Amino acid sequence: MMNQIFTVEGMTCGHCEKAVSKALLFIDPNAKVTIDLAQKMVVVESNQPREVLAKAITEEGYTVAT
Repeated sequence: MMNQIFTVEGMTCGHCEKAVSKALLFIDPNAKVTIDLAQKMVVVESNQPREVLAKAITEEGYTVAT
């Protein structure tokens, strides 16, 4: 499993956190997702390609900066 770090714009609350986590876990049920709202950072431990994980986040309505 690889750690992938994303800077995500638009996450402001617990609901946002849950939505992003749920989207990522839908793609990879075995992923470990850590979210830091203050830093706008999402760390995903997963074997899925970065593009696939980023797409799951953007499909929830958030912007992946990196």
